[in-house]
Amino acid sequence: MMIRRKINTGSASAILALSLFTTAALVGSCSRWQPKPKMDPNAYAKEIEAWRAERWVALKSEDGYLTLVGLYWLKEGENKFGSDAANDIVLGKGGAHDGGLVLKDGVVRIETTQKTGFTLDGKPVSSLVLKSDADGSPTILQRGSLSFQIIKRGDKLGLRVKDKDNPDRINFQNTQFYPTDVKWRIEAHFDAYNPSKPVAITNVLDMESAEASPGAVVFEVDGHTYRLDAITEKGESKFFMIIADKTSGKETYPAGRYLYVDPPDSSGRMVIDFNKAYSPPCAFTKFATCPLPPRQNRLPFPIAAGEKYSGHPK
Repeated sequence: MMIRRKINTGSASAILALSLFTTAALVGSCSRWQPKPKMDPNAYAKEIEAWRAERWVALKSEDGYLTLVGLYWLKEGENKFGSDAANDIVLGKGGAHDGGLVLKDGVVRIETTQKTGFTLDGKPVSSLVLKSDADGSPTILQRGSLSFQIIKRGDKLGLRVKDKDNPDRINFQNTQFYPTDVKWRIEAHFDAYNPSKPVAITNVLDMESAEASPGAVVFEVDGHTYRLDAITEKGESKFFMIIADKTSGKETYPAGRYLYVDPPDSSGRMVIDFNKAYSPPCAFTKFATCPLPPRQNRLPFPIAAGEKYSGHPK
């Protein structure tokens, strides 16, 4: 009898514990999967409106991509520059023979003939080693409305020239966007790669680079699951996405669009908002070196959200 009574007591305790565990699990599950409160459409519309305003300011800024007027790849040795047609680099403004850019063993030095024509942070420059954008913070020289910097793509170094008085910038009439649609603000989750996965990215000049992908953004559209590889950029906390879809080449830029997303929270949840997809710099200038979407980031359906494309500035 004593043994039987102990068995009954133990069974009751086990049943009670199991019941409590099941109840807790159900409560936790319900709270975990409980739908989030619906977004205020007016507040969301204002958010997208503010994002578009920031996009406009960036495009029209004095150092934005609408100011690009030249990109010149450097050869080893001296690269003479100036407005005279005999120079290796022919500039639309400035003196006939302004000096040279000397490339030696991956290092670029400028030697100018105009002692007061070029400045760095307001101070005259006659001879100086120039850091490229691969160094994180490139050296940017000024001369009048022009600015100059060195860029590195693969194993090539080039001179990028901007003009804040470029007519493309002065006459720019803004871009067009699809109507804001909360449907394209999608709850997603992050599938992390451990370690980061190398992703081959080709740019418009057919140069290839290996970028690091920390993981894929996984989301659903119309009941189907899709994934996009994200990329990490130096000094940027958000993930960078290069995408294409069935609007590419029709209503949006043919070579795809760009998008930034906030990193996931501690549970791996995140949001991908296609209303913030935008055209790459190549949509506005032929002097950019835009990376193209990798094959796995080309979506088989149209995304009628974000920035449209109607041709280069005239």
